[in-house]
Amino acid sequence: MNYTCEIIIDLPRDQVIELFDNPDNMKHWQTGFISLEPLSGTPGQAGAQSKLTYQMGKRTIEMTETILSRDLPSEFSATYEAANVWNEVKNFFHEHGPDQTRWVTEQTFRFGGFMKLMGWLMPGAFKKQSMKYLQDFKAFAESSER
Repeated sequence: MNYTCEIIIDLPRDQVIELFDNPDNMKHWQTGFISLEPLSGTPGQAGAQSKLTYQMGKRTIEMTETILSRDLPSEFSATYEAANVWNEVKNFFHEHGPDQTRWVTEQTFRFGGFMKLMGWLMPGAFKKQSMKYLQDFKAFAESSER
């Protein structure tokens, strides 16, 4: 399954990147985020792997992030692997006028086991969750409370 999401953030690209690139900010815009634990490589750099932990309802989900590309302020791409789910996310940040940034994500999902059925039956749920992260980041970034 492949899809693209995008959003306009009312901040200059350098400020968006500063907020996006700080793992301490993840808790502010990724619902259910618990922790990020470096596993190998230089954290935040291409080739690095980290364990991400989320609380989703009554379940704790762990996934492995592998950074594929870090060419900020233009691009940040990574894969996320959890039980029966593989997700590649390519993030692109474009200047959209002097005080706006257009954030585009290209998502690719592959499923195994029971998740294959979920991906087939409910593809909109995955895009909806991706858009929620973009909207929540926008709200956090544009907030005067950060």
